[in-house]
Amino acid sequence: MENQKRILELTEKHGAENVLVIFGAAEAETAGLSAETVSNGDPTFAGPLAGVALGLPVYHAIEPEFKESVDNDIYDEQVGMMEMVLDLDEIISEMSSIRDQFSKF
Repeated sequence: MENQKRILELTEKHGAENVLVIFGAAEAETAGLSAETVSNGDPTFAGPLAGVALGLPVYHAIEPEFKESVDNDIYDEQVGMMEMVLDLDEIISEMSSIRDQFSKF
């Protein structure tokens, strides 16, 4: 709930067109639920984003778009090991689907 509040405050302060969200969850389903929450609103209707569709673009830290935008050494140090144990295709597919459905930017 606290993260939802922070995302909402940042979006209000900087404008939704200037915010994107990077996730690092280990499971595609978890990343997808979180991504849907910040893009289309909290599906549980329990948090600050209940009924609030921000339309934010969402990415996972293992996606090529993110990987290409950071220093290779830092990426390898912080994320590289995750690539060996995660289902990359499933996570990328889930995040792409959420972006395609709900991102306005």
